[in-house]
Amino acid sequence: MSDDRPDIISSDGGEQAPAEEQPEWLAERLAWFESLKFGLFLHWGPYSQWGCIESWPLVEEDTWARPDSLKAWVERGRDLERFRRDYCALNRTFDPTRFEPEAWAEAAEQAGMRYVAFTTKHHDGFCMFDTRTTDYRITHPDCPFHSHPRANVAREVFQAFRERGMGISCYFSKSDWHSPYYWSPDAPAHDRNPNYDTQAHPERWARFVAFVHAQVEELMTEYGPVDVLWLDGGQVRPPRQDIQMARLAAMARSHQPGLIVADRTVGGPYENILTPEQRIPEEPLEQTWESCLTMGTGWAYKPEDEYKPARTLLRMLIETVSKNGNLLLNIGPSPEGVLPEEAVRRLREIGAWMAVNGEAIHDTHAIAPYAEGQVRYTARGETVYAIVQADEGQDEPPAEVTLTGLRPAPGAKVELLGHDGPLEWDSTQAGARIRFPRRPAPCEHAWVLRYRRA
Repeated sequence: MSDDRPDIISSDGGEQAPAEEQPEWLAERLAWFESLKFGLFLHWGPYSQWGCIESWPLVEEDTWARPDSLKAWVERGRDLERFRRDYCALNRTFDPTRFEPEAWAEAAEQAGMRYVAFTTKHHDGFCMFDTRTTDYRITHPDCPFHSHPRANVAREVFQAFRERGMGISCYFSKSDWHSPYYWSPDAPAHDRNPNYDTQAHPERWARFVAFVHAQVEELMTEYGPVDVLWLDGGQVRPPRQDIQMARLAAMARSHQPGLIVADRTVGGPYENILTPEQRIPEEPLEQTWESCLTMGTGWAYKPEDEYKPARTLLRMLIETVSKNGNLLLNIGPSPEGVLPEEAVRRLREIGAWMAVNGEAIHDTHAIAPYAEGQVRYTARGETVYAIVQADEGQDEPPAEVTLTGLRPAPGAKVELLGHDGPLEWDSTQAGARIRFPRRPAPCEHAWVLRYRRA
């Protein structure tokens, strides 16, 4: 991912291929994906040892990724060549002996998450899986973790989440700044693109294409069922960085029938999912989408990071789902291989709310008018969920709420999730006035009304 770089590529659009160009089964698979609503994103690699942004500090022009607050940058005299050399050598000290993906999966499941996206390889080229294409991998003897029985990290993560019935999204960067076929050692690399003319040196680019296809094939054949191939590195696209997506997707789907492909920011037939980054669209999008947002201030682990309050995170989830999107919430595991305790506490708080109100999130669809004031709507068929969000500083539900956008059907039973028995309500000129019960609230942060729509 790209953190807060100023020139972030938007992922709200890109032309989608006509329906006849898409596989017949894709619509059904996308409907399944949309039903999940909530997933965990994990950015993890040797860079966690420095508490720095993943990969981006290696790019000369991306000075935003090397602030003076980054200790590793200042300690190296702000010398980029030295910084790059030492960053690339972080694999030699990466030894996450406390890595237990079952604990990650348990925390995610209890929070109401239904899928995981894991960074098998970020732009820096370090592989968190047992590839045969490069020595720059977690299972190579250069890495002290290589002899650990769980050294093939991607396999362990996927298996732990899969055992809990969760979907698997395989993040993979198409760009690779460690590969000599992308950043040639024969010339300086100033930006995120190849540092040579790919059209003047087609043989070098062809070797890179073969390298990428080989890695993707390993991931698609050796790591169990995969639901989404989540391809980052949107600059890798025709004409100058043609990765031969049609052939790549066909190969991947030959091994993983029903595979959803997210060739993010590129558009066309292989951007099956739009992936807005660090924001939620103002309006529902016409295509399947997931908003990728961080729980803390960035994608990678940072000691003493500031995590968003549970109420803020729940508002993000509710807002996204009310617009028919999924929320992919990111946490960066520590160098030792554990989720930060503060992040786990946030997941528990979210889970407590989801235990009461999850039916208003999972398997729902958006319904106009989507929102009115502090209320957000979701639906399952003719059943409507009106999610009444708390105002700042509000700890209890209001005494009553008036719904004008989606009123209950005449005589319909209105229920409060987590509360036994129907609520009192009546119709007025202003709308449907619903009274909350006078007793302790069933949850914090937001309260869900369920009823049959008029």
